[in-house]
Amino acid sequence: MPVPETPITGDFGTLCELFDAVVEVAGDVEAFVDGERRLTFAEWGRAADGVATRLAGMGVGPGDVVGIRLPSSIDYAIAYQAALRLGAVTSGMNPRLGVAETAHILDKSGAGVVVSDDDLDGVTRLTTAELTEATADAPFTARPPMADTDPVAIVWTSGTTGKPKGAVFDHACMRAMARAAWPLSQVGDRRISPLPFAHVGYMTRVWDELVHVITTVITPSPWTAADALRLIGTERVTVGQGVPAQWQMILAHPDLATTDTSSLRVVSTGAARVPPELVAAMRDAFGCPVVVRYTSTEACVSTGTALDDPDDVVANTVGTPGPGVEMELRADEGRGPVVPVGEVGTVCLRSRAMMRGYWREPELTAAAIDAEGWLLTGDLGHLDERGDLHLAGRSTEMYIRGGYNVYPVEIENCLGGHDKVDRVAVVGTAAPVLGEIGVAFVVPAPGAEPPTLEELRAWCRARLADYKAPDCLVLVDELPLTAMSKIDKRALAPAAAEAEKAWER
Repeated sequence: MPVPETPITGDFGTLCELFDAVVEVAGDVEAFVDGERRLTFAEWGRAADGVATRLAGMGVGPGDVVGIRLPSSIDYAIAYQAALRLGAVTSGMNPRLGVAETAHILDKSGAGVVVSDDDLDGVTRLTTAELTEATADAPFTARPPMADTDPVAIVWTSGTTGKPKGAVFDHACMRAMARAAWPLSQVGDRRISPLPFAHVGYMTRVWDELVHVITTVITPSPWTAADALRLIGTERVTVGQGVPAQWQMILAHPDLATTDTSSLRVVSTGAARVPPELVAAMRDAFGCPVVVRYTSTEACVSTGTALDDPDDVVANTVGTPGPGVEMELRADEGRGPVVPVGEVGTVCLRSRAMMRGYWREPELTAAAIDAEGWLLTGDLGHLDERGDLHLAGRSTEMYIRGGYNVYPVEIENCLGGHDKVDRVAVVGTAAPVLGEIGVAFVVPAPGAEPPTLEELRAWCRARLADYKAPDCLVLVDELPLTAMSKIDKRALAPAAAEAEKAWER
């Protein structure tokens, strides 16, 4: 069976119905490449049917939660589809999470069975060896009735501002997400998958991958730039994806010079601050359009730049809302009026793709989604005259220096253009008199003399208001990253407080 020329069409109410249609017309197409393992859509469906039989025998039924604590893999994908066939809800868990975070998720989700090779006290497990054995079990055929409003997946937030919260998505969420997937989804794409499958970038993209018959090329865990480059070249990847930290490592890797990247039709980045200089470097290195995407776990899909957007738009904005996504920027943490163009406000989003709420957290849900169905993201930004969104960071990252609001992203973008700066993160910390000051954590550019605070302050003052110039400088070899490869500013907070003590007032 060749790859279809057009997306799979039909009046599909659930992922299971769509999956069956894909197997019928494109069953022999590769669904996954995972090291030496390859899996077609038909093989994926047969394996999931067998594992569903095993899970049913373990007591899993409609509405029950099945946890998956595995690296990104074919095994993860099989377990996810097996739970779907039972009408169960999949709770993904990043294996890089700590003991306390994992325990919290297990307790909050109420998972009856967890697919994992880790020793989890008091939890019924299905190991990967048992899962492999179960793929040959008799196919599960007693699928329960399902509606598109039935929950499918729980995606846990990264927990950088507290305990992880579980965002719940149903079949209709994923169908709506697929409508907004362009330009990252084209029929027959071979798309590299660099993030943990427990991330919103996989858990909510299943409809999109099925309807476009996309081959997912999985990078080994832990992720390395060498592996990503090798797979782009050997697997003829058409869509390159990664967070900024990953692309920075790829661009700096010596294998880039000898890797054939001509198969790429587009490369994408997002999920964290995207330095303007990184966008330019990606465009030069890969010779194809670069798009920047912005969303959150709760929103699922939000905004993005277009293939034909000018360089300055791609480098300095996160574009416009995708199809089916409404956006407003409001005052007072999202509960006030819409702010004028150019003024910073809280990004508020509304779409059918966004989460239905937090799992077993009605009060937190009410705080995040207002009565009109708007998601209050907590992200700050402003719109330009074109309607493109410029992010200013999280509301929790903004600091007030001498009565002036300062948004770290703006300073980071400015400092990122300095020849002596490779990577940078700015954190606000409490200080006498001024209330708060900015501390810049800088990884110096390779081969360059480390920058001085005076140099960086002069650089900022020439481009921004003087009160935005960093007050302290901390030179570091690396910036700490979360399990999702975002800069972990919470981990930098203690060092920022120490830097303030040495601040020359």
